[in-house]
Amino acid sequence: MKKNYKFILTYDGTKYYGWEHQPKIDETIQGKIENVLSKMSEEDIEVIGCGRTDAGVSARGYVCNARLDESFDPTYVRDYLNRYLPDNICVDSCIIASDRFHSRYNAVGKTYRYTCYIGDTKPVFDRKYVYALEFKPDIEAMKAAAAILIGEHDFASFCSNPKMKKSTVRRVDSIDIKVDGDYLTFTYHGSGFLQHMVRIMTGTLLEVGEGKREASSMRELIEAKERAKAGACAPAQGLCLIKVDY
Repeated sequence: MKKNYKFILTYDGTKYYGWEHQPKIDETIQGKIENVLSKMSEEDIEVIGCGRTDAGVSARGYVCNARLDESFDPTYVRDYLNRYLPDNICVDSCIIASDRFHSRYNAVGKTYRYTCYIGDTKPVFDRKYVYALEFKPDIEAMKAAAAILIGEHDFASFCSNPKMKKSTVRRVDSIDIKVDGDYLTFTYHGSGFLQHMVRIMTGTLLEVGEGKREASSMRELIEAKERAKAGACAPAQGLCLIKVDY
């Protein structure tokens, strides 16, 4: 008999092609975990993720689930995975969840954090995980722009998929912009996010911070529903999935 095992992962995604396994590409998070679980179980195992993280994006609280034989103790499964997975992927916890738990469909909210470096020198040890800016952004202007994005809107202007068939309406609950020393962080919480949505919002807010567009232009972007009118997509390495709510 099989049980539904729930995992919480931390991973450094800078060297991976994202979460989802792809044909002829071994370097995905899902692919690595499925390979190890399949060897442990001596059968093909499918791992269901809470969503797709892009190539180069990391996570501190990624949630996934898989059905395994009930004879496997969750602690043993966690330790087995951590023994054979690469050092840049860690299983923080493994528990047996309800049979109906689905890491993607049951998620009701997600928190992402985007980190920029705004110091005068170089972020030597953090360079793979931050976006180093060449200007000092106007924090208050970005906060004013972010306030307009909060709420339920059609975020088509902030979606990189022009063939999106499903609704592009999403709810953004909060955008917290903070400076701590040489680091600038954007923390987003919402019901869910479209492809590249967080990175596009960050890139657009940074253009406001640089004085390239007015904070009030966020209203026009929402109404336009045109990706070309929003800002650049911020680099992947600055983004990290922090938490998934259920």
